[in-house]
Amino acid sequence: MALVDLIMPKMGESIMEATILKWLKKPGDTVVQEESVLEIATDKVDSDVPSTEDGVIEEILYNENDVVPVGAVIARIRTSVAEEISNTAPVSSPVYENSVQSTQTDMQMHNALQVESEVKTASVNTGRFYSPLVLNIAASEGIGLHELENIPGTGNEGRVTKNDILQYVQLRKSGVTAAQPALEVPHRVDAEKQPVEFVKQEIHAVADHTMVVKSTPAPPAIVYNGDSENNIEIVEMDRQRKLIADHMVRSKQTSPHVTSFSEADVTNMVLWRDKIKMQFEKQEGTKITFMPLFIEAILRCIKKYPLINSSMNGDRIIIKKDINIGMATALPTGNLIVPVIKNADQLNLVGLAKQVNGLADKARNSKLKPQDTQDGTFTITNVGSFGSLAGTPIINQPQVAILAVGAIKKRAVVIETPQGDAIAIRHMIYLSMSYDHRIIDGSLGATFLTAVANELENFDVNRSI
Repeated sequence: MALVDLIMPKMGESIMEATILKWLKKPGDTVVQEESVLEIATDKVDSDVPSTEDGVIEEILYNENDVVPVGAVIARIRTSVAEEISNTAPVSSPVYENSVQSTQTDMQMHNALQVESEVKTASVNTGRFYSPLVLNIAASEGIGLHELENIPGTGNEGRVTKNDILQYVQLRKSGVTAAQPALEVPHRVDAEKQPVEFVKQEIHAVADHTMVVKSTPAPPAIVYNGDSENNIEIVEMDRQRKLIADHMVRSKQTSPHVTSFSEADVTNMVLWRDKIKMQFEKQEGTKITFMPLFIEAILRCIKKYPLINSSMNGDRIIIKKDINIGMATALPTGNLIVPVIKNADQLNLVGLAKQVNGLADKARNSKLKPQDTQDGTFTITNVGSFGSLAGTPIINQPQVAILAVGAIKKRAVVIETPQGDAIAIRHMIYLSMSYDHRIIDGSLGATFLTAVANELENFDVNRSI
């Protein structure tokens, strides 16, 4: 017999931990290779973790709702292989290069990683541990901190598990237990001197979406009542919001941002789409939106200016030969996620439309896989879908540029005609692009953006599908 470690897999660039949602197997259960053992959630997508071997689940090292670092051993599988396999030689690709050499050392690393994960997990600073899932359920059900503190926990060290809080919610709704008021936040010097106004944040341009957004509904964090004298409300940042803050700051600290603006007359493109959209859907089985048309124009310009499709590694500029376009997609929760169209320049308009619609649909229904959000080389975000005319997007690291398209608006503009200048009603759009000034100078950034605007303005209204 041999023991094989089941490792928390790396689910994407910048993802360093995942939450265990549900164990599909328990100790003693038989598993076959590639059979799902547990369900996990990262800040990008939900996914199953398959077994790496045929065998029997020997041991489960983490509970449901625990936040586990990438590379940690989460379970052990006993196989029928005659030769013993070291517990510290995982079958999955390890994240840590220096593997420990004994079971004792392995357990020490496991314990250290577990402590680290608990420190990173969202908490309410009351001395009692709550997982992000429990906090989210509490927030969505209007359960305040004081009430949450009084829920008996059946988990390790009295922790409140998902089943505990769901059972409590069910009893609460049936009237067995009464809802208790939220705990008031003690007076703080900073809160008294600097009143805080909580404003709902809508993120129109997101950097490093790989860790910023979730494809599963994320209720707001628990809200604590402030004192009436200062008329404030204090909201504890949940884990997702902390990640958003961290990666916005990291992108700004990494790249000196410059944003250039341009506008384009997209009348021909609008008229063409209006003319063929019903035929397109009937013929191709998918809708034609403006996004694939924008991407088509961007692709042509990237081929003219390949430095836009690059990244930076120390003092080296890495120019990417593959053009993988990330598109910021709004979720029903209001969050954004960035699925990636791989080798977008190899697709025609029909292929782009199907990719855009397919990935957007998967995102909205939490069906994205980790590979759907990886390896982007350039990002486009449609701030116009939120009604914005323009935006100053933050670069999606490690990329060097991100382009935002605003809302298409009819405006009276001066146009040149054979008979001279005239004022006409045209469909106009603002374009803005933020870029890394370490690599892209203002001349290249403005030139590229102008080229995209020209591509849109010169759209062939007579083109076929």
